[in-house]
Amino acid sequence: MRHYIFVMILMFLGVATTSYAQRTRKVHGEYIYHAPENVSLEQAKKTALSRAQIQALGDEFGTVVAQHNATLMNNTNGSTQTDFTSLSSSDVKGEWLETIGEPKYEISYEQGMLVVKCSVSGKARELVATQNSFVAKILRNGTEDRFESDNFKSGDDLYLSYQSSTKGYVAVYLIDDSKNAYCLLPYQSSQDGKVRVDANTRYVFFNSKMAAPLFQPADVDEYNMTCEKAAETNYIYVISSPNPFIKAIDNAVAGLPRELKYEDFQKWLTKNRTADKDMQVEIKTISVKK
Repeated sequence: MRHYIFVMILMFLGVATTSYAQRTRKVHGEYIYHAPENVSLEQAKKTALSRAQIQALGDEFGTVVAQHNATLMNNTNGSTQTDFTSLSSSDVKGEWLETIGEPKYEISYEQGMLVVKCSVSGKARELVATQNSFVAKILRNGTEDRFESDNFKSGDDLYLSYQSSTKGYVAVYLIDDSKNAYCLLPYQSSQDGKVRVDANTRYVFFNSKMAAPLFQPADVDEYNMTCEKAAETNYIYVISSPNPFIKAIDNAVAGLPRELKYEDFQKWLTKNRTADKDMQVEIKTISVKK
């Protein structure tokens, strides 16, 4: 079955981590960012947010922290609305699970230099240890890793290669600018809502010719990237765990993958990451042009 995906804007969160989780805590951080002259206001706000979250995690758990953010931007009638959902990875100390409310910004200029102050609150947990345990690559118009790309043209085929050091389970989601989350994997033909993978085995998803050994060719959903604008940004979540987990409750949509509201997806993801100390999340960013 081939689906056409329209107007997709997703978010990026980088580095997959495995961790031992402690109890969830509420944290708060502030940061004042003095932006270089070549940095736009939106870029400065993203940087200020990232560093405010790092500050919050460092204050609560220690200072050896790396932060990775997700930003969903929606342009309506010329007005840009920005929603922030952030996760982080840490070498040893803390992990950002969920943003509470909206980040607050104060914009000013000092001697012509843009200054952005950001304050943010969220839920986080302490990490005792981390390690990367899977590799996921977005592939364009080919199933070998040499076809890895983050730049697509309308009509290009989308594939995902995946390999984990441990046996476990994987799911893949996409979120668009209408705040809908689309389940790309498990496929729509799935009856149990999860995909089990073996250790040290390379898989290619979204390609019927490489369905074996997990699927029958007829069960595979294949995807073409399309865009209605001159250029769009897309983000793909790869969610992995050695422990069983079931995809979020969603609804069938004609011509598109199964979907649920963005807010419901975030609640599902946060709940699962809080409960599962081994769950990892990696998000890939893709640009699509006509």
